Amino acid sequence: MTDSVQHFYNDLADHYHRVYESWQGSIDRQAAALADLIQSNCRVSSPEILDCSCGIGTQVLGLAKLGYRVQGSDLSPKAIQRAKVESVNRGLDIPFEVADFRTLDSTMGRTFDVVLTCDNSLPHLLTEADLDQALARIGTVLESGGLFIASIRDYDALLVEKPDSTTPQVTGRDDDETIVFQVWEWVDDGRTYWVRLFVMQRESDSWRTDEFVTQYRAIRRDELTLALERSGFADITWLSPEQSGFFQPVVVAYRRKCLQKPQAYRRFYRRDRRPSSLCYRANY
Repeated sequence: MTDSVQHFYNDLADHYHRVYESWQGSIDRQAAALADLIQSNCRVSSPEILDCSCGIGTQVLGLAKLGYRVQGSDLSPKAIQRAKVESVNRGLDIPFEVADFRTLDSTMGRTFDVVLTCDNSLPHLLTEADLDQALARIGTVLESGGLFIASIRDYDALLVEKPDSTTPQVTGRDDDETIVFQVWEWVDDGRTYWVRLFVMQRESDSWRTDEFVTQYRAIRRDELTLALERSGFADITWLSPEQSGFFQPVVVAYRRKCLQKPQAYRRFYRRDRRPSSLCYRANY
């Protein structure tokens, strides 16, 4: 993940709500779906939740409105600034921090019962090493046995289709009319692609067009599953939008429980697991 990702979200922060047909509607729908996932899968009755890619607050605002104890972090200072404003405007008390996935533990300085990263944030990590580092750091801010929820685009299907654009979305009327669409440029490696996001706003008799550019890596579900396993997660389950009620495929996983090593326990590990994620199990 490079500085260009931070610049993308800094530049987009003031316009991000225009990506949705109804931002408030999306806030409410996504919060309802996430609340169902948390209630169904979290092993704590009143969890403390971190949204570690909160952006301008699309998921965290809705969860706070439902009464959850939430905190938000994001790579983009301008997105965090706007999220703070949106929180205050709604009468919500949400702490926010600027934080990179890959240094999350040093920034947060505490642990949570649930960590979220939704809406295709992880694919900004363009290398396997960066993905592993980010997931490992996410694990360090999760309580032992804590719940991790992430959503990404359906890259298993998109890698077959290789689309070059999205359908234009038209919202508003007259001087408030907005058209939003994306152009996708696939790189020769076949796995990464550039997104050019265009936001067109009617201004009297003319149109203003803003362009925002960023890059993603198409991560298949089995690849993210293996990365989660390498980073100390277990009980990994994928849910389709039809199953979860969320608009993207969702993965649910738990931070593997690591125990103190009593005398009757022995050390074990897999060759592909880092020493920091070693656990112990009973030697029966």
